[in-house]
Amino acid sequence: MLEPKDPDLLWIVIVGFIVAFVLAFGIGANDVANSFGTSVGAKVLTLRQACIIATIFELSGAVLIGARVSDTVRKGIIDINSFNGTEELAMIGSLSALSGTGIWLIVATFFNLPVSGTHSVVGATMGYALVAHGLAGVKWKTFGLIAASWVISPLLSGLSSSIIFVLIRHFILSKINAFDIGLKSLPLFYAITIAINFFSVFYKGSHVLGFDRIPLYGVLILSVGGGILSAIIVLFVVSPYLKKKILREVYGDERETTLSAGSPAAAHFSKSTLIKSIEPEVFTDEQGSRKFLEESSQCEDDTVTLTLPSECSVSTQAQDTPNNEQAPDTPSDEQNLSCSPSSEMQCDTKELIQENGGLNEAHKERARSRGMSLLMEARMQVTDEPKTGRLFAFLQILTASFGAFAHGGNDVSNAIGPLISLWVIYWSGMIQEKVQIPIWILVFGGVGICIGLFVWGRRVIKTVGEDLTPITPSSGFVIEIGSALTVLCASNLGIPISTTHCKVGSVVMVGRVRSKEVVDWSLFRNVILAWVITMPFAGLISAGLFAALREAL
Repeated sequence: MLEPKDPDLLWIVIVGFIVAFVLAFGIGANDVANSFGTSVGAKVLTLRQACIIATIFELSGAVLIGARVSDTVRKGIIDINSFNGTEELAMIGSLSALSGTGIWLIVATFFNLPVSGTHSVVGATMGYALVAHGLAGVKWKTFGLIAASWVISPLLSGLSSSIIFVLIRHFILSKINAFDIGLKSLPLFYAITIAINFFSVFYKGSHVLGFDRIPLYGVLILSVGGGILSAIIVLFVVSPYLKKKILREVYGDERETTLSAGSPAAAHFSKSTLIKSIEPEVFTDEQGSRKFLEESSQCEDDTVTLTLPSECSVSTQAQDTPNNEQAPDTPSDEQNLSCSPSSEMQCDTKELIQENGGLNEAHKERARSRGMSLLMEARMQVTDEPKTGRLFAFLQILTASFGAFAHGGNDVSNAIGPLISLWVIYWSGMIQEKVQIPIWILVFGGVGICIGLFVWGRRVIKTVGEDLTPITPSSGFVIEIGSALTVLCASNLGIPISTTHCKVGSVVMVGRVRSKEVVDWSLFRNVILAWVITMPFAGLISAGLFAALREAL
């Protein structure tokens, strides 16, 4: 047992805090893409806006739910009792683990590779434990559970996001009135998100804030009540505001023109279809093709009601009017109406766009003629309908905040887990199984993450938010909520899973479900290789530093 607050060991504590801050900086710079990479990639938020919002929710997650996972990293990976009587070696080991993790994260960020901070810290912790005590120094059963989560978590996260996306595509995106259905669904989306978030905060929550004393029924009341309250606010306040805002942004100066059967202009129209001249809708799957065909045949024989933006054109099937010639007594040119045969739109659009969003030979030939890669051509086909896309943009901000909260709770443990061991040994002079994690240490780790996010976060954001697959607000929403649900469940179970694996798994699987040719598989392969070498690299650095410091002391 060491003397508490031994002055001879103060240098280890000081260096440990410095290295822990550098590690937190690296986590923020690398893992910021896990929280807001998709939002920036979908052009929902600017990088600055993402950093500000992430700072708030990262700190909140670190303080409110970070303690549980931090304790798992501190004592769950190795047998800390094996260091009884050699507490100084335990302090050196914690310092080595912090250093090995921080060095690898900085290197990976420099090369724009999204790697797992959880992998890094577990590998580094095992590295010095193996040098100190051999195989007996590691809790292999706990390690096995965590290692299994590294494989299972991206699959579960990707599967969750994919299922949610398929449901939203079926019930909302593929419908003619997708915007109206999405608007009506907003209260439900917000209620579910808020309820789950509240449950994660209050259930076995922070002892510092007293949340751990709330009984289960109280947690359920708070969670369900918060969800219902948010649904009411969204229904009566948020939804009407968003409807007006989105319609104004998409259509600007909107006006509605009704052509009745008795009007001179309507006499020359048997079918009409509005073709938007601003942000045209692109359909990337069979449902989108059906939607296009259904929408093209919605006009009735007696009355046609058209909502015209400031610039539009109406393609019609003319009865007695020559092609491309304005019919008599039609509205003036300022409404930009012209006549042309509508038979061009009556074709089965599956001839153009294959099932599951794949490119057919026509698209491939066009890509070759333009000197474009097939990947680039496929990505140009992926977009959301303007109104619905803006609707999901607001949802994506909510779920990204949800994800940042989960990230703060899970990944702050990587920065402060070894630091807590170091601090406790210095303060008490002995290794303790149970400690009250000071809230200021959680804040310290959270602040380091946020600074790294601001200073260097843009490097990895591009990889996750843009390069792996194109992100739209609708796909970004389901990626965020699916991965965040997986991370929050793991955090409440005390399992430090990789948020990087969850987010990348969701990005790739949703991209594959949306369109089979828009995922950059070569980049994904490089990311997988970086994941594979993460643990050995961090472990070797930690083991080498521990061996050197042990010999020096």
